[in-house]
Amino acid sequence: MGSEVKFSEDVVSLGDMKVNPGKIVRRVDETRRPVLLTSHGRGVAVVQALSDYEAAQEEREFMRAVVAGLADMDAGRVVPLADVKRRLGLD
Repeated sequence: MGSEVKFSEDVVSLGDMKVNPGKIVRRVDETRRPVLLTSHGRGVAVVQALSDYEAAQEEREFMRAVVAGLADMDAGRVVPLADVKRRLGLD
């Protein structure tokens, strides 16, 4: 995924984004760093490379599945591997 935000370079006002959005998108693409968009000095959105967003989304979904699996184990909601193989016709 992309690098850490460099606040001296990667914070852009919405006004600047409206003036030259292509420049901001190119910067994100070239640096692989997200850009924080601000309005009246407050952060309102982040522009990041699509591939970085997709990778982060996949990682979040994987981690949610791991946490759900661990919660199932803690709650005793488990099935022996042999039963799973038998149900799937893999035995």
